[in-house]
Amino acid sequence: MDTLIQDLRDITIRSISVSEMNNNVYLLTAKASGEQLLIDAADDLPAIQAMLQDAAADTAATTKLAQIATTHQHWDHVRALPALVEATGAPTVAGKDDAAALPVPVDRALEHGDTCAVDGFGLTAVHLRGHTPGSIAFVYQDPEGPAHIFSGDSLFPGGVGNTQNDPARFTSLLDDVTARLFEAYPDDTVVHPGHGSPTTLGAERPHLEEWRARGW
Repeated sequence: MDTLIQDLRDITIRSISVSEMNNNVYLLTAKASGEQLLIDAADDLPAIQAMLQDAAADTAATTKLAQIATTHQHWDHVRALPALVEATGAPTVAGKDDAAALPVPVDRALEHGDTCAVDGFGLTAVHLRGHTPGSIAFVYQDPEGPAHIFSGDSLFPGGVGNTQNDPARFTSLLDDVTARLFEAYPDDTVVHPGHGSPTTLGAERPHLEEWRARGW
């Protein structure tokens, strides 16, 4: 299984794609402490465990999975979550309005603007309403480079996430993505979606009005 690796100043980002849905699982490892945060335990526990083991190469410290974050409640993003929690004992975080739907107890329910942190780095929770009620994007601000947005299924290359042809949900999601991502972060910001390849806000920004006009 191919692993994508991005080496930043303070952390290393690894990602793998799992399941027939090609879900992305992201692992952030703090170089100084070895503490790790995993985003979306989507499926394939053995592959996730292999990524955790491989990430020992990303730090001189002893690695430890310190937190598991979930972008949203949909089944394809949480299939390995119960087994991973059982195997590691790591605490869980998710958006407040999706927490009750997750297959494990959520140790901390996040609201817009909250920070979830491990020893060595933190992520800002950005609530994006529309794909699900409690969808959260997690933003890492690299001290020496662009920000990194882990957008779940709220923002992809080419558009926002699925809102089941509901105009109110679509407008809500596009409004939040516009105000809370495109108006808050510069063009070089990297977007790591829940499925598929990364993009940047700059690559997608020219198409915002086109998305609004087409309604999806």
